[in-house]
Amino acid sequence: MADEAMNNAKPTLRTVCVYCGSGAGQNPAFAEAAHALGKSLAAADVGLVYGGGDLGLMGIVARSVLDHGGHVTGVMPHFLRDREHLLTDVHELVVVDDMHQRKHLMFDKSDAFVALPGGLGTLEEFVEQLTWTQLGRHQKPIVLVNVHGFWDPLLELFDKMLGHDFIRTGFELKMTVADSAEDVLPVIRRALEDSPAAPRADKETIAKF
Repeated sequence: MADEAMNNAKPTLRTVCVYCGSGAGQNPAFAEAAHALGKSLAAADVGLVYGGGDLGLMGIVARSVLDHGGHVTGVMPHFLRDREHLLTDVHELVVVDDMHQRKHLMFDKSDAFVALPGGLGTLEEFVEQLTWTQLGRHQKPIVLVNVHGFWDPLLELFDKMLGHDFIRTGFELKMTVADSAEDVLPVIRRALEDSPAAPRADKETIAKF
């Protein structure tokens, strides 16, 4: 009975993985959103899992969590240590061999995924999470923070894919769009509340990341 109750328990929110740019972008609102998200994570006692760098929005969100008393886990492949300026002030720092290990570990350590503005790396990691939910490999909440409409072109592309049946019935994108960083945690909590109870991803799934 105890095992059954554990299996039927609703997912809890302990950590959030944030994907974002290693640059700050041209709009000051991007940095403001990163700072606000870090502050809200710390205030809610929700740990940050991120790419481990000290540059751009990555550094801003991580330092904001730290400055407000929160917990930060950084995961970075060895070859990016110098390029992305490894942030050594974090509570847990993991240096891995390659990008595949980085994605695997960030996935395994996170209960939800959030994308702030960023470049191709941000986009690639965010879309990968969407793909895995399409295939039914996990049910963790995914939130796109559309600061000042930054992600509008991507949302328009998703609509075009849907219109051309490249996103088919039964494979709808399981994500939520938030207009501000302050909306992120409420959105994630609602998604967890509405989601069916499910165990964390199995080892076979994780190994494929």
